[in-house]
Order: sequence, then C-alpha cells, then structure tokens
Amino acid sequence: MSGHVTIRLASERVNHCVASSNELPRFYTPGEVISGMQDFMRGHGTYVEDDCIKSSVAGVMQKVNKLICVRPLKSRYVGEIGDVVVGRVLEVQQKRWKVETNSRLDSILQLSSVNLPGGELRRRSAEDEQMMRKHLQEGDLISAEVQSVFSDGSLSLHTRSLKYGKLSQGVLMKVFPSLIKRRKNHFHNLPCGIAIIIGNNGFIWMSPQQQNIVIEENKDEIENYELQPISKSDREIMARLKNCIAALVASKMMLDDSSIMFAYEESLRYDDVKELLDPEVMLDIAFLTQHRLNSIMEE
Repeated sequence: MSGHVTIRLASERVNHCVASSNELPRFYTPGEVISGMQDFMRGHGTYVEDDCIKSSVAGVMQKVNKLICVRPLKSRYVGEIGDVVVGRVLEVQQKRWKVETNSRLDSILQLSSVNLPGGELRRRSAEDEQMMRKHLQEGDLISAEVQSVFSDGSLSLHTRSLKYGKLSQGVLMKVFPSLIKRRKNHFHNLPCGIAIIIGNNGFIWMSPQQQNIVIEENKDEIENYELQPISKSDREIMARLKNCIAALVASKMMLDDSSIMFAYEESLRYDDVKELLDPEVMLDIAFLTQHRLNSIMEE
C-alpha cells in the first residue's frame, strides 16, 4: 500500500509566526533582565536580583501600570473561580470524583456539587453514594465550573447548572491554556451546526448541536440520543474545525468563537479536510484569520 509522504529539511520548514500587529512581542528567557527595581513592581513570572527585575520563565512581558508580569507560552492551567473547564474523570472516591483538568494537581468534584437525577434538591444519602458510578465513572468526560481553589492550588468543581455535566459524543482537543481567551461565555453554537465548549484549561470539546429534550420526562429519549451515531457530514465539519484550531495554535493565536469561526470560513476554499494539515495551508488560514480579526478591531 503506497501513500504520499512529505519529508522536509529543517531549513525548509514553514515559519508559523503571524503578528497580530506591526510589532512582534518581545520574548524573554529565564534570568534575562527586564527592568530596574526602582521603576516597577514585580509580578508573576519574575524575581528580583541585584536590584533588577528578571524573568523566571520563558514568555512574553505584560505591563499593567507599574506591575510587570511574564506570561509563559507553555504552562499548566492555573484555575480561577468561575472558569469553565472540560475534564476527564480519573477516579471515583468516597463522596467525590477525581478529575484531570490539565492543572498541576487533580481537581475534585464533590457528590454534593452535582445535580441529582431529575434535578431533585435534597441532602445526599448513602444510597446516592452507592450510585455514584452510574452517574460518572472512570474515563467519562465532563464540563464543569470552578467553584473554589484550595490552598494547595487544586480546584473544586461543580456541575449544578444544566449546561454542565457529562459529555457524550464528540471530539476532544487539547491546546495550551495560555491561548484561550477569557470570555463571559465559553459555550457556543456555531453557524456550521457544531456546539463547542472552549475550556479555560485548554481542553476544547466539539459535538453536534443537541435538540432541546425535557430532562424530567424523557430520560430514555436522552440515552437514545446520546447513543445515536454522528452523521458523516457532522464528522467532516468537526474534523475541519479541529484542523482549523490546530492551524491557529501553530501560529500561537488566541482562541475564541470568533477566531475559530473565521478560520473555518477561510478553510472552505480547500475542499479536502486533509489539506488543512499542510504547513503552508495552516499558515495561510492563520494569516487570513488574523487579517479579518484586525479589520474588525479597526472598525
């Protein structure tokens, strides 16, 4: 079986850099002097040595008034209260689930922080504890919100709203958390017919848009809906979206619903979804997306 293989020399690799403005951001390496101590205050990603503020991580400097921070390009997710996250259940423990959320420590989802079947409001009993695996088991994907942050930095999650909970059929994609743009809403129904959850922790979930089903009355209908196979057209759209996000990530562009949708629209000029994995095509999509974002900002 023969296939088309492209092998590139290092000198011929595509530079994916797409500048959002005319000036490229200044990149600092660990130990590099940023400024004198008398002029500024030090923030995250910096330390003081010899009366100078130096970078402790490799990243881009951010300045707010007199506060200097260095934002690392690659880092683990550092959660904040109210963040929307997508995670995978690792372990079922006593009255809680342990969840992987791309942070330094595993997150915790308490039994008291989830909706009971039918939305019933009451104290959790020993019977509820025994039924925990029927609700969520190892390997399940969930969407949740950060309820609180423990002293050691681990996160406490909750899924009390109907928009959170177990994720059934779709595609999970992992990107750098630093590329996720913080917004009020991280749940989006895109015009192409796909629902997307852009988790603050760098996990992005894509699935076909669900019909509105009444939870209390039609439990069997929900289970049947979750088990239905996804159509070929929806799978192609999700594959195209995934490749578009990969193109934006390769160029270190911030991700939100606007940038993803612009990239998807620009990718439609390429008929074959596999073409979007070509480095030149990825750069072309990222460049055209950045051009559209710049034109909106100028307006």
